[in-house]
Amino acid sequence: MTTEITDFKQPELYINRELSLLEFNRRVLEQAKDENTPLLERLRFLCISCTNLDEFFEVRVASLKQKIELGSVQADADNMAPNEVLNAISHNAQQIVAEQYRVLNDVLIPSLAEKDVYFIRRDEWSSDQKKWLYGFFTEEVLPLLSPLGLDPAHPFPRILNKSLNFIVSLKGKDAFGRNSGMAVVQAPRVLSRLIMLPTDIAEHRNSFVFLSSIIHAFVDELFPGMKISNCHQFRITRNSDLFVDEEEVDDLLRAVEGELLSRRFGDVVRLEVADNCPNSAIQFLLKQFELTENDIYQVNGPVNLNRLGEIYDVVDRPELKFPAFTPSLPAKIRSKSNLFEAIAKDDILLHHPFESFVPVVDFVRKAASDPNVLTIKQTLYRTGVSSAIVDALVNAAKRGIEVTVVIELRARFDEEANITLASRLQEAGVHVVYGVVGYKTHAKLCLVVRREGKKLRHYVHLGTGNYHSRTARIYTDYGLMTCDKSIGEDVHKIFHQLTSLGKVSKLDKLLQSPFSLHSTLLEKISREIKNAEQGLHARIIFKVNSLVEKSIIQELYRASNAGVSIDLIVRGICCLRPGLPEASTNIRVRSIIGRFLEHTRVYYFQNNETPEVYGSSADCMERNLFRRVEIAFPIENKTLRERVIHDLDYYLKDNQQAWILQPDGSYVRLQADEQEPAFSAQMTLLDELAETS
Repeated sequence: MTTEITDFKQPELYINRELSLLEFNRRVLEQAKDENTPLLERLRFLCISCTNLDEFFEVRVASLKQKIELGSVQADADNMAPNEVLNAISHNAQQIVAEQYRVLNDVLIPSLAEKDVYFIRRDEWSSDQKKWLYGFFTEEVLPLLSPLGLDPAHPFPRILNKSLNFIVSLKGKDAFGRNSGMAVVQAPRVLSRLIMLPTDIAEHRNSFVFLSSIIHAFVDELFPGMKISNCHQFRITRNSDLFVDEEEVDDLLRAVEGELLSRRFGDVVRLEVADNCPNSAIQFLLKQFELTENDIYQVNGPVNLNRLGEIYDVVDRPELKFPAFTPSLPAKIRSKSNLFEAIAKDDILLHHPFESFVPVVDFVRKAASDPNVLTIKQTLYRTGVSSAIVDALVNAAKRGIEVTVVIELRARFDEEANITLASRLQEAGVHVVYGVVGYKTHAKLCLVVRREGKKLRHYVHLGTGNYHSRTARIYTDYGLMTCDKSIGEDVHKIFHQLTSLGKVSKLDKLLQSPFSLHSTLLEKISREIKNAEQGLHARIIFKVNSLVEKSIIQELYRASNAGVSIDLIVRGICCLRPGLPEASTNIRVRSIIGRFLEHTRVYYFQNNETPEVYGSSADCMERNLFRRVEIAFPIENKTLRERVIHDLDYYLKDNQQAWILQPDGSYVRLQADEQEPAFSAQMTLLDELAETS
């Protein structure tokens, strides 16, 4: 046991959060190279890595650029100044982008061709294919294009965020005798980026052509009588973070609606261009967008790889995808015709996607049709465009049940959908509120108040993930259904906080941000330290998406020095450095990247012989602990608690999809020893809980 006192604020103890997030994207990209993963799933992982990188630039890079413009030199715990971070991001992101296109061109396209899925390049088109594609261009594409010549009367157009565009160099004079120079062609977003060739002109059934190739091949049709000297695709990424001055806002809904209009034209933070684009055209674009050389990303292929994901649904090849499965229903629910009776008898824990999300939908749906239900209260952060839960809430309100919904309008990139959702609910008579100004409502809560005899009973669903049926098939999350009296009263108090005014209510069992969650986590880590110092059993396991918050990290360092055994399962950002002398020799950090997106947040404290387990909506980040409404809920039923601990053991045993964080901030994929059987936590849970088909 280390007894030396260490200054846990030293910058070298921390990994930069932006660089850690890029490392996560590297791990996602590695899945595209994993030959044990079905081929079309590998293509999806490539697309996901591109989508992740887009959001990284739209939000994180944009934020850094704003700090520099404002003259900020404030650094995070790692003490890297914003300009230093931007330079490191440029270096690392360039590597990632180069690898994305290498994987596409050298690995996935040839591998797909071996499975009779083809991407036909322009120089490979047959005469029949070229003829058909020309007809497609003139009939389906050309009517939607508006080429824009650049001259004093036609300044450089406003380019939509993440749209496909072409910079075209022209020679000759037009119909008005004007000397030509440059033009911009913008591809409409309504057009698919992949066009399937008809079977009568394609050698193989699944043959595709990129829309960018079609426009490139026939771009001269847009400029009759002119000579095209160069035509190259480009794409820009803009700052997409919404700014709402919450101290000045009178109507949050209208303020968010106004900001959505400006998102498409925020400041440009990145330029992607074809790798054969002439330097003169690149310099011209850089000048137009006020960017530097560090902001250029030259690519060998389509500038928006995530649109390749369209092929997954078009190609009907089940053998190239993960095997289908049917999420199971817990026996407690199957054996009871009445869901409320099942919950009243015992707590129910659901582990999605291995177990079905249907009971959560049924919880709201049955409450909406139950004559004994008086009130339904729910938080909604992300629900999807078409939501059975929202349908049930609407029906409940129409039946005269008191329905209150707290909608978080500022759920990033879902703002527009949530505004539409709010309007629909209000029209049905639902009481809609937008939470607390200055604090995002990220907690996952649903409360049903039901009259049973002469008493009112509180039924509650608490979750680590959103009320979103689609993501419940691809994200791992826990959901707890209970009618525990204290928890029900706690949830009731939280809804009062969100919809009314008043002092902080003392909660009995739930932990809540921004009030008690952070301090309680620190207290429980401190208790493990004391137990270790007294020679008692002391262990901590956190399973979260991100670990950033400094005081939590510092307390974990202290716990490590005291001899507490600490395992951290962190999917994405981790700013803690494991394995450092005098700071983290007892801390191990792993990231699980597999078929499903790991999304569960679990906090485990051994507490000598009486372990405590909490599920939570919150990660260990400043925003979750101090600027959001979050909850952590105890899993008190012994059987369910042991089940969660057993799940955690699976993730710590995983030697197939686990990446181990090194002290320098890099990750190494864990490889099973020859004498050690291969073990995947996700696949084992799928085998044990779900029904494969």
